[in-house]
Amino acid sequence: MITRLLVANRGEIARRVFATCRAMGVETVAVHSDEDADAPFVAEADQAVRLPGATPAETYLRVDLILDAARRSGADAVHPGYGFLAENAEFAAAVTDAGLTWVGPPAKVIAAMGDKLAAKALLAEAGVPMLPSWSDTDEITDFPVLVKASAGGGGRGIRIVRDASALAEAVASARREAAAAFGDGTVFIERYVERGRHVEVQIFGDAHGRVVALGDRECSIQRRHQKIVEEAPAVVPERVRTALHEAAVAAGRAVDYLGAGTVEFLLAPTGEFFFLEMNTRLQVEHPVTELCTGLDLVGLQLLVAEGEPLPATLPVSSGHAIEVRLCAEDAGAGWRPDTGTLHRFTVSGVAAEFAGLAGPGLRLDSGVVAGSVVGVHYDSMLAKLVAWGRTRAEATRLLSTALARAELHGVTTNRDLLVRVLRSPAFAAVEIDTGFLDRHAEVFAPLLPADRLPLAALAAALASAAGRRADARVLAGLPSGWRNVSAVPQVTRFSGPDGEIEVRYRLDRTGGLAEWSADLTAADLTAADLTVALVEASPDRVVLDVDGVRRAYRVHRVGSAVFVDGLDGAASLAELPRLPLPTAEVAAGSLLAPLPGAVTRVHVQVGQRVAAGDLLLTLEAMKLEHPVLAPTDGVVAELPVPAGGQVRTGAVLAVIDN
Repeated sequence: MITRLLVANRGEIARRVFATCRAMGVETVAVHSDEDADAPFVAEADQAVRLPGATPAETYLRVDLILDAARRSGADAVHPGYGFLAENAEFAAAVTDAGLTWVGPPAKVIAAMGDKLAAKALLAEAGVPMLPSWSDTDEITDFPVLVKASAGGGGRGIRIVRDASALAEAVASARREAAAAFGDGTVFIERYVERGRHVEVQIFGDAHGRVVALGDRECSIQRRHQKIVEEAPAVVPERVRTALHEAAVAAGRAVDYLGAGTVEFLLAPTGEFFFLEMNTRLQVEHPVTELCTGLDLVGLQLLVAEGEPLPATLPVSSGHAIEVRLCAEDAGAGWRPDTGTLHRFTVSGVAAEFAGLAGPGLRLDSGVVAGSVVGVHYDSMLAKLVAWGRTRAEATRLLSTALARAELHGVTTNRDLLVRVLRSPAFAAVEIDTGFLDRHAEVFAPLLPADRLPLAALAAALASAAGRRADARVLAGLPSGWRNVSAVPQVTRFSGPDGEIEVRYRLDRTGGLAEWSADLTAADLTAADLTVALVEASPDRVVLDVDGVRRAYRVHRVGSAVFVDGLDGAASLAELPRLPLPTAEVAAGSLLAPLPGAVTRVHVQVGQRVAAGDLLLTLEAMKLEHPVLAPTDGVVAELPVPAGGQVRTGAVLAVIDN
């Protein structure tokens, strides 16, 4: 019987496991890095043990430190979560050797499935269909192919190669990323299936020899080979579903599987499917299966780890669940991760957190709260928002509406992209595959139309004026923004997503809006020919009558940053000072670091001529490689940061002379 469980992970993962432990009466222990000391998961644990350091390699990947934390806290079991050490056979063996209960499959199973080449060979003998694969690049004659890391998962160490000339660099890059993420740079190559779908089956095994399939999931919409939208069940013919479940159970039985696992398949347009990998852990996307089956998969993990058999009768999947991964990243800028303080994190209508639902509704599994700091050392995922409905269309509408109305302030997120994907006709028609985002450029457009940005800026200006009036100690009864020279408008300037926005407005003596205009200088866009009246303005809410239709805007100010949320979408603005202070100038042609990280490779030399789009450096941040490309043709004048150098946001990475 497990009485005190240590979770060897962080963030949303730890909070999810803790939620089940509380329901089952199991005490909890968190481990944390210095950077995570004030994180929500640490506060929620019954005990917490510091792992000195900040990066994963210094903390969460240190087996010796975690075992010592278990000893000091009196834990009798370890749950690895679904990342970091969850698929590390040496860790599983070390936990067992220390006399602790390991919540996961045995070390020998993890080792067998962790080597993807060996796993493919083993499961092929069990009759599981396979794609052709190679370890020697000289053997490849047909393209496209997929370069994949043999260890790990999560989309890291994967590259699509469409011709032979790009193969060597793709293999080298995949090896570097795999080595950094998993400590093993081994890669292999397999045939790439165009328009393939990523479908997976949730399996569970117990110590009494039973292996079952608990449903399937559609995980085809991905960015950088990482899932961002998942749903259950997969929309496939019943004959295909049956065959998928049979193949997944056969894979589990071939290795005497124990605990929660996922068998992933590639579904071709022809209806054929092929084994991709077996993840010997609980998946990030497990909530959609929980909502459709009513099962607590973490609870099942704990019971199986205690030696209990799986329930004799398992529930049948019902309804439809869809999950999105909300990440701190700029989808329109090459998935560039973002860091900073999350000033507000509000999703209205959430019925449950880390748990099932009594009916149609929303579930939120989050690793952050308002005030959380998003750092550079860990994955960019902030939370998962999940909806369950009686039908796929019902779940889609519920999820997209809640996501669009969420208040997410302080870091750039992929929220707008996720909403546009859910609302796209192709998604509704189940015209999805792993190349969905490559074909649908329209989903990268922000929710807020460009011609509605002036209204958001006007709301921000009026709210700021109302805030100053609310704080006034002299003549506080005067209308906000009223001035003696009534013919001269108020002017407020903001930095916006496409450059500066200048808002001019004039209020009459009653506080009504006499006139207004807004110019977006960089976009050469002015406010549309709209008739706008001011209904009310307070520091946090502005209501405008736009062509006879009232529109409410929620406004949140933090220092000079102003966040505006409305029915059309959200805008993140920064109010500019009327009299800006002089600042140091950056040399023309400078390329600045978009976020903190490490320069892993420098691909050019000083004096070398480059063309726009050429690869200059590779920056590693949030566990992924990010290419730094030349913005224009020119000559490399400076490379101030060598390979291996650490940089802060805004640091000069290179200077290009035209």
